[in-house]
Amino acid sequence: MTQTQSDSPESAAQSTQSTEPESGTLDYDVIVLGAGPVGENVADRTRAAGLTTAIVESELVGGECSYWACMPSKALLRPVLARADARRVPGLSGSVQGALDASAVLAHRNEYTSQWKDDGQVQWLESAGIDLHRGVGRLTGPRTVTVTAADGTRRVLTARHAVAVCTGSRALLPGMPGLDEVAPWTSREATSAQAVPGRLVVVGGGVVATEMATAWQGLGSRVTLLVRGKGLLPRMEPFAGELVAEALTEAGVDLRTGTSATSVTRENGVVVVVTDTGERIEADEILLATGRAPRTDDIGLETVGLEPGSWLTVDDSLQVTGQDWLYAVGDVNKRALLTHQGKYQARIAGAAIAARAAGEPVAGRAWGAHAATADHDAVPQVVFTDPEAASVGLSLAEAEEKGHRVRAVDVDLASVAGAGLYGEGYKGRARMVVDLESETLRGVTFVGPGVGELIHSATVAVAAQVPVARLWHAVPSYPTISEVWLRLLEAYRDA
Repeated sequence: MTQTQSDSPESAAQSTQSTEPESGTLDYDVIVLGAGPVGENVADRTRAAGLTTAIVESELVGGECSYWACMPSKALLRPVLARADARRVPGLSGSVQGALDASAVLAHRNEYTSQWKDDGQVQWLESAGIDLHRGVGRLTGPRTVTVTAADGTRRVLTARHAVAVCTGSRALLPGMPGLDEVAPWTSREATSAQAVPGRLVVVGGGVVATEMATAWQGLGSRVTLLVRGKGLLPRMEPFAGELVAEALTEAGVDLRTGTSATSVTRENGVVVVVTDTGERIEADEILLATGRAPRTDDIGLETVGLEPGSWLTVDDSLQVTGQDWLYAVGDVNKRALLTHQGKYQARIAGAAIAARAAGEPVAGRAWGAHAATADHDAVPQVVFTDPEAASVGLSLAEAEEKGHRVRAVDVDLASVAGAGLYGEGYKGRARMVVDLESETLRGVTFVGPGVGELIHSATVAVAAQVPVARLWHAVPSYPTISEVWLRLLEAYRDA
């Protein structure tokens, strides 16, 4: 299956591309480093504005999301979650008690990564009139990028207006004895493995750790989850991690909080993990889901006065501080390490680059055409565990830390008629964080089966700053889980 539709933008404007002077350099209006979904969207927007655009990629066009993150992970998770939902439905539950066909699941996952081939993505670039340069791109001075191809040949590209760094992030491995010999899984190996490990140790308590524990446990692996902190999903409301932890344990995951892995070895093919209590845990593989680092260590930042390997600080138009020609879009700026948020930033950055190139004013005001305001106030996220956890905006603790006068309103999702119809024994919870001065929503969190499809309604309410009084007129259909909105508003009114 060709995945051009999942990450590639839609526009395909046509105009004359680069020119090649006698010096051998290629001149463009815009150069983009990194052809993942973020880089593709920057290139699409600048190309649609009539700017000649080149994109540089050292791996697969389509990037992390298409081949090692969003798409393959959700392809692994969907059968696990669908089976869990089916087991809650009377008349169906008895038919879905057996094991999943792991081979079929892995084959379907392979289709969703286009068998790790990027032909479809390359075709999209060609149709959009964007030049692709294969190789490692490095800044070699202001507005200059040198591309080193796999065969060692080099080509110099120059940008008249802008260079956009869209190189993403990589797994950050802890400084743990024995890692070099163990060959641990990172998120890449966890989403691309071609066989189900009999035993898997997962280290971490965030999104990657919980989703991969869900996926591989569901596919038949015996999973041990080691969490250094007190609970899971620490960046969400506390009840999100609590409900996910309860469900993982019920599914058979050996969840150990307050536990650190202090060393790891591989003995005769078997991974041996030693914890801070001295316990030895044996497994076939170990997944380290312990954070992300920017892929900026080898892109020539030092040639323009920036620190290699650093996160890049930007303004709301995604322009790098102190550099009027350099942009950092997506994970590299550490604003919101999510594909959809990076693509949003890319649309903003592309429009800002085009405006500046045309000598037009940049609308930098909050929520303006050239300001990625949502990065601060309205970032949505879905964690595809069972139950799903979805949130947008600020948690109660974050809102209070920022000095907002707020009140949290909670509702048991099981009290909504649509939840009971969705599945027997439905467990879930909803919270909205209301700003008491503006009477708008600062944040919303849902936890429960199927709630990922609810979060965009909350995103619209938070991003548009819809007053609570107006939300009363947004009538949820009955009987759907969306009726939780009415229950939340009633709880706020009656408090």
